[in-house]
Amino acid sequence: MFVDRVEIYCKAGDGGDGCMSFRREAHVPRGGPDGGDGGHGGNVIIRAERNLGSLANIAGHRHWKAERGQHGMGSLKTGKSGEDVVILVPPGTLVKDSDSGLLIKDLAEDGASVVVAQGGRGGRGNKRFATSTHRTPREFEYGGTGEERNVILELKLIADVGVIGKPNAGKSTLLSRLSRAHPEIADYPFTTKYPNLGLVRVDYDNEFVMADIPGLIEGAHAGVGLGHEFLKHVQRTKVLVHLVEPSPMDQTDPIENYQQIREEMRLFDETLVQRPEIVCVSKSELPDAEAAAELLSEQLETDVMQISSATGNGLPKLVRRIADVLAEQRAAEENVDAEN
Repeated sequence: MFVDRVEIYCKAGDGGDGCMSFRREAHVPRGGPDGGDGGHGGNVIIRAERNLGSLANIAGHRHWKAERGQHGMGSLKTGKSGEDVVILVPPGTLVKDSDSGLLIKDLAEDGASVVVAQGGRGGRGNKRFATSTHRTPREFEYGGTGEERNVILELKLIADVGVIGKPNAGKSTLLSRLSRAHPEIADYPFTTKYPNLGLVRVDYDNEFVMADIPGLIEGAHAGVGLGHEFLKHVQRTKVLVHLVEPSPMDQTDPIENYQQIREEMRLFDETLVQRPEIVCVSKSELPDAEAAAELLSEQLETDVMQISSATGNGLPKLVRRIADVLAEQRAAEENVDAEN
C-alpha cells in the first residue's frame, strides 16, 4: 500500500516532579535536604529512513506519545528520563504543523530528523534550593508539561528522473525494463495507482533513481482523475522523460496530448515546465511512431527520441542521454555553490 499523506497527534512526555526529602539517619545530626530532581520527559522525533518507500508504516498509528520522566527521590536520586519516540519516514517527507499549516522541516536526506514535540523538563528537588541561610528548604518543582502537536506528514518522492505522460503511454513498462521495479502493467488506462521507484544502473559507478508518475489527464491540477495526487512527486525530480504514445487508444492527437500534460504541470507549478525534458515517442515498433516523432520534433524544435520497451529499441541511448543531462545538472549546481 502506498500512502503519501498522514496526520498524526504527537505528545511529548511530561517531566518528573522534584522530591522534597531530608536525610534521617542514626547518629547523623542535622541531615539536611536530599531531594533529587525529576527526570526529563521524552521527545517525539521524526527521522528519515532510506529503506522506507511510503508512509504506510504509520498510516494506522494516529497517536504517538513519549514516556514521561520519573519523579525524583530521596538520597539525591534523580528520576529516570523518559524514552524518546522516533517516527521513521521516507526521505522527502515534509513535516507540517496541522494547525498553522507552516512547514516545520523538509526531511530531504536520509538520517535527517526534527523534534516535533519537546519533552517537559524535570522539576528540581529541594536540595537545589538549599543556601547558607536557608538550610531546610521545603521548596521543590513540579515537572514541566510535554508539548503536544498535530502534525501533517506529506511525502514527495525523491527521484532524479520522473517519467510522465498520458495513461497507457508505457511509463510502467519503461521503468520495468530499465530497473528491477515491478509495477503493475496492463493494456488499459490507470493501471498504475501510485508512483513506482526504480534504480537504473548506467555503469559500475553511475546510477540514478527513476519514478513512474501515474497518468495525468486534463484537469489533473484541479483534482480531476488520479494525477492531482501525484503531481507533487514530480517537483523533486531533476529531469523529466515525457513519453508520447504515437497511436493512442482513444484516438487523440499525440501532439495535443503532449501539450496537455505540459499545461497541467504549468498550472500546478510553473517551475516544472522549466526542468530539462527528454521527449520520447514510445512504442516505436508501431507504424505511426516515426511520423509522430518527426511531427513532434518539428513542432517543438528539438530532438525527439524513439524508444520501444517491448523490443528494447533506443533504451540504451535513452539511459545514456539521461545520465548526461543529470551530469550537466550536477555540474551547474556545483558552479553555483562555488560562486556562493
